Amino acid sequence: MQLVTHHLSRRTFLLGSAAAALAGCATNNPTPEQMTLSKQVQSSSPISSDPELQARYAAFEDGGHFVPAIPYQNMDPKYYRQRVADPTGEKAGTVVVDTPNRFLYLVEEGGTAMRYGVGIGRDGFAWEGEGIIHWRQPWPRWKPPAEMIARQPELEIYSVANGGMDPGIMNPLGARALYIFQNRQDTLYRLHGSPEWQSIGKSVSSGCVRLINHDIVDLYGRVPYHAPIVVHQEPFIRAV
Repeated sequence: MQLVTHHLSRRTFLLGSAAAALAGCATNNPTPEQMTLSKQVQSSSPISSDPELQARYAAFEDGGHFVPAIPYQNMDPKYYRQRVADPTGEKAGTVVVDTPNRFLYLVEEGGTAMRYGVGIGRDGFAWEGEGIIHWRQPWPRWKPPAEMIARQPELEIYSVANGGMDPGIMNPLGARALYIFQNRQDTLYRLHGSPEWQSIGKSVSSGCVRLINHDIVDLYGRVPYHAPIVVHQEPFIRAV
């Protein structure tokens, strides 16, 4: 999956009092309300035991495809899927991509968010702003654009004219793809699955924003229809 190289409209995020409010969330002296919320999040966190992690990242079958287990022990625990205090300030149902810290948040009611670790591909650094998750696709076909095929002629067999690559575990878009539109136009910016768990938390050579297949399936099931998405390319919160 390739993103066009021209830069779409940019937005200045969380300036002035809004930035100050978020900075306050990251101080070393939390308010009593923040301490209470933190305790609630910790008590509900899905990373409390190895059996839970084993179940969360176990092999599963979906849509006729077998997804192998993830060796989560080899991942940085901060990139496990987990519920955290919401640091974004966005309304519930919003997806927020924190590119510098390699996190994706789905904002929930009650001051929490589900946080996922992500890998950011070259195309993932090419767009920021606000959009809508206009289209969602389970087990999508991958159709590399002409520019990519020009660089890698061996991909011609997966071109649009040839119908793309069949869905499957080795498909670069993985088990799910979420397609981002802005002003009713496809940005070519994607959230998608990947079998390459080693790439989570890293800058990778291709793609937009990738999650392990287990997490993209979970996110797909939680994201509301036409959910808003905000993508940040500059740091806006302190990762914890």
